[in-house]
Amino acid sequence: MREHVTDPYVQRAKAEGWRSRAAFKLMEIDDRDRLLRPGMTVVDLGAAPGGWSQVAAERVGGAGRVLALDLLDMAPVAGVEFLKGDFREDAVLRELTFRLAGRLADLVISDMAPNISGIAVSDQARAVHLAELALAFAEMHLKPGGNFLVKAFQGGGFDALRKAMAAAFDKVVVRKPKSSRDRSSEVYLLGLGFRPLSEEG
Repeated sequence: MREHVTDPYVQRAKAEGWRSRAAFKLMEIDDRDRLLRPGMTVVDLGAAPGGWSQVAAERVGGAGRVLALDLLDMAPVAGVEFLKGDFREDAVLRELTFRLAGRLADLVISDMAPNISGIAVSDQARAVHLAELALAFAEMHLKPGGNFLVKAFQGGGFDALRKAMAAAFDKVVVRKPKSSRDRSSEVYLLGLGFRPLSEEG
C-alpha cells in the first residue's frame, strides 16, 4: 500500500487527471511506436478504470472512436463508448462485434490481467489465456496492417504467445515502459502490421 501511495506515477496521475498510472505506460509506448493517430478506431479490452481509454480518446480525437470493455464498472470517459461484460463470454463478444457495426479496428489494446490468487503457475496460465483471447479477438477484428498491444507476463506460455503473434503480424516487439514496476514480470507484446490469414495465399 505504501509503495502505491508513494509511487511517483500514481501521484502524477492524480495531479494530471488520469484514471490510473497505467496511462503513462500507453503514452510511453505510443510516443515510441506511433500507434495512435487522429481518426482511428480503437478497441480497449480490460479498460477499467479507464487510463488507457483516456489516452486513446485524447489521441484519436473527435473523428476517432474508442470502444472499451471491462468486467468492472467504469465511470464515463469523454469520447469513449463503454460496454460492461466478461470478455470470456460469447454473448459479450457478440455485443462488442455488433457495436463495431462492420468496421475493422486500427488498433486493439489489452491491459487485462487476472485476479491474482498467489499461486504463480495458475496466475501465469490465466494471464496467458487472457492474452490469447485478446489475440483471437484482434485476429478477427483488426484491419490489414493494424496493430495489437497486449499485457503479458514473462514465464510459462510467454514464448508460445509471442510465437502465435509472430504468425499474424509482420513484426512483434517487447516493450517494458518505465512506469512498469521493475520487480514485476509484466511486459507488453506489440504486434505491428496485421496479416489476415486470407492474405497468406
